Amino acid sequence: MKKYLYLFFISTFLFACSKYEPNNYPNSNTDIIAFGDSLTYGYGARENESYPTYLSQMLGREVINLGVSGDTSAMGLARVNEIKKYEPYMVLIEFSANDLFRKIPREQTEKNLKEIVHQVQSIGAIAVLVDTGGAYPMETYTKIQKQIAKEDNTLFVPGIMNGIYDKKSLKSDQIHPNDKGYKIVAERVKKVIEPYLN
Repeated sequence: MKKYLYLFFISTFLFACSKYEPNNYPNSNTDIIAFGDSLTYGYGARENESYPTYLSQMLGREVINLGVSGDTSAMGLARVNEIKKYEPYMVLIEFSANDLFRKIPREQTEKNLKEIVHQVQSIGAIAVLVDTGGAYPMETYTKIQKQIAKEDNTLFVPGIMNGIYDKKSLKSDQIHPNDKGYKIVAERVKKVIEPYLN
């Protein structure tokens, strides 16, 4: 009996330690694309201080910034074909805060995000849902994205703005990070995606 228990615990441990494999991992494409709203664009900081720029420096490879300030998930979905101009290995998808500000129904946000994920996966790229995080009611969007990640087998970066929202020293205005804040965001994204890079 002890022998079987030992084998059970060992197999469970090995399973827990094994690398999670999202859809399309690995693939033969090369580009890392940051696709999102103002937090991706780098609003509030200089051009070379956005989170994709810092992430590029940390990884030692280019990260293409396709962030547009003010974008909702619907606006992102409307321009998702921009991604197809590249050879996307991985796409970092960051939307939802503007959906909240514009009072877009959460069911619609969920539908838009799922469709963006499906579009990204359909061209052979790894989809990564980048969660804004923060206090209520943003936590609702965290739950939505966690569920999508589970259902559609994507990577998930939790709470990139946690601990930044409430620190003036890390923000350029009431909402957006400054250069120090964006660097923290980049570190959080890097931690999740680095094990899956070629």
